[in-house]
Amino acid sequence: MIVAALSSLCLRSRWDYSRSSRPPERQQASPDVIARGRGLLALAGLCFLLGACSQMAHLFAVTQPLDRPVDRQQQAVVSKMQAIAEPDLRDNLNAGLPAVRAILADQTNKIAKFKQSVALRALADPWDGLSTIEQAGLLAAGAAESGVEGLPAVIEILEGGMDRTGTPFKPLNFPVTLAPEDVLGFLMEVLEDASQDREQALRRLSPQDREFLFTQARPLVEQFLPQLTPPAQLSDAEDAARYATLLVQQVDYGSLITAAQRLARLGNRKLLQQLDIVFQNRPPITHTITGITGDVLLAQQTSYGLLVIGGRGPNTYDLDEGAALIIDLGGNDRYRGSVGASAGSDLGNSVVIDLSGNDTYQPSPLGLATGRAGIGIVIDHSGNDTYHLSPGSGGVGLAGLGILYDGEGHDIYEGSRFTQGAAFGGFGLLVDRAGDDRYTSFGYALGFGAPLGVGAVIDVRGNDSYECGGHYPSAYNAADAPDAQPHEAAFQYDCFGLGTGAGLRLFTKNPTHRALSLAGGWGLLIDLNGRDRYRSANFSQGHGYFFGLGVKLDLNGDDDHQAARYGHGTAAHFGVGLIVDYQGKDRYGSKGPFYNGGAAWDGSVALAIDGGQDSDFYDLPASTGLGMGDIGGWGVFIEEGGADQYAIGRGLGQGADAGIGAFFDLEGRDDYFSVTTPILGAHPERLNRKVFIENQGSLFIDR
Repeated sequence: MIVAALSSLCLRSRWDYSRSSRPPERQQASPDVIARGRGLLALAGLCFLLGACSQMAHLFAVTQPLDRPVDRQQQAVVSKMQAIAEPDLRDNLNAGLPAVRAILADQTNKIAKFKQSVALRALADPWDGLSTIEQAGLLAAGAAESGVEGLPAVIEILEGGMDRTGTPFKPLNFPVTLAPEDVLGFLMEVLEDASQDREQALRRLSPQDREFLFTQARPLVEQFLPQLTPPAQLSDAEDAARYATLLVQQVDYGSLITAAQRLARLGNRKLLQQLDIVFQNRPPITHTITGITGDVLLAQQTSYGLLVIGGRGPNTYDLDEGAALIIDLGGNDRYRGSVGASAGSDLGNSVVIDLSGNDTYQPSPLGLATGRAGIGIVIDHSGNDTYHLSPGSGGVGLAGLGILYDGEGHDIYEGSRFTQGAAFGGFGLLVDRAGDDRYTSFGYALGFGAPLGVGAVIDVRGNDSYECGGHYPSAYNAADAPDAQPHEAAFQYDCFGLGTGAGLRLFTKNPTHRALSLAGGWGLLIDLNGRDRYRSANFSQGHGYFFGLGVKLDLNGDDDHQAARYGHGTAAHFGVGLIVDYQGKDRYGSKGPFYNGGAAWDGSVALAIDGGQDSDFYDLPASTGLGMGDIGGWGVFIEEGGADQYAIGRGLGQGADAGIGAFFDLEGRDDYFSVTTPILGAHPERLNRKVFIENQGSLFIDR
């Protein structure tokens, strides 16, 4: 009840201020009320959702009505599944379950710096931790559903999941007149305040350390691997550890969050409509601006960088040095160079806003919506846009916050690595509100959280396609298929994307070297609506690696989930993985050869849930999975309803080596035969309306 009441409070706070530029004093929550709300959340064990509620009023201050979104919290299923499955786990695995839970709760002997409480909580209490994670994801989904005005709240919610909150601030009033000086004065005030926030955040850093955070971001983007082997890769680990330590010990990160929230409000639709009216009859400037073609209505050098307002026709922006703020009023535009990203460590905030047109973005490395020791934001409100994303671009945070928002249109996002919602020591976010979109990448992308990072992709509407992999050969090839050639069926690739959190694990017995290991961050992929298609390689689709947290939530539609090894809600080496598909006729497939669908390995926690009453198909003849726990892992798979078909040769609720593996099919007459070959010989006891306990760690239940 506490969670429901507070969620309702958050929603009311978000929407009661839709017609004023700032909430009236009588509507603002008092500090006492906010403090009491925080206490209730702490008691409920949902502390990190608090920040989103306590500041929701000013974060959502807008000047026009918004569509009221669905209360997504009502869709939460993890706690509902807990009420059904946990009694069966306790009753049937009364010897193995307590031992696994005790091992998972004690992480003191596992070496990694900067372990995040959100992951530790799920390890200590899987149901409680995963329920909290799911609710944070759904709250962020509801905020993203409201459009660009919801960006500050999305930041607050997801950063709160990492125990990071912004410094409280009063947002500036939006201008109420159409006087050019008022609109421009407002823009300059926002830039000034955000610049001061950044200086506050970095004030304890020496000039050398500032430059290190800025320059070291590129090798991190280009070379990051979840596992390193000293001494050959020791220097990479040392640089990464220094980078993370500087961020934690010397950077006032809350001030960076505040700067990002201030700057994100510049995308407000009513504000931009006012600005469009102000400049509708303004003639273009007569002098040229290096790197810019087409009509330019305003160009001004400021102490924060270049301020540009482009016209309604086609423009090109090719800016090696970036700009503090570009607002383009329309046209089919082309952007190259540094786009909503700082090109140097001196001026770290940059915003690009494009109102309409079919635009093309082709940034330089770390050059689009990249927060590199600062804030980088790109907001494109409408048009069928194409993003050719270089490494480190497309909503990427590196000791900063990088945000890419696309409002309307059928968009293409093409990237290589560390792109499309990725972060190391920061916050990377990509939100697409509407359209049939296509996302492709090589890896470490599409919702990827490296150490101290939150990387998220939220797609609100449309039939979307997600692809990750096919480029980085997996180390498993040496043991599993030494003679296989690239692109042959047996050849494996790594992904680390589509909702994956991964740490940096030093693979060595040397304690000095192991001490450089860094715990993983949070990778999140949420798709709210549409018939979606997912294709990925190893380590993907809700995967947690080395204290990392990986989450994939698909809220609606008939979807096709195709993965490989460690896909569909899996975890390894003390990681946490969660996948939930809430409804629809879904299909799951995998190249294998191991671990899919709620599979946890080496002291990890993994949960896979397919909700709703539709009939689903699990086409996994080449893989193991669907509720597996190995070497102290807790792996659970739950199919809520429907007449489902299982084409899988191994798995279905198996625990080994002190692990817990559980499979639940809660309703419907199901088919446990392969499409081509019966698998009854492999699982003669796993049939409809059966309970089978293979050992003290294995549980199969079909109701």
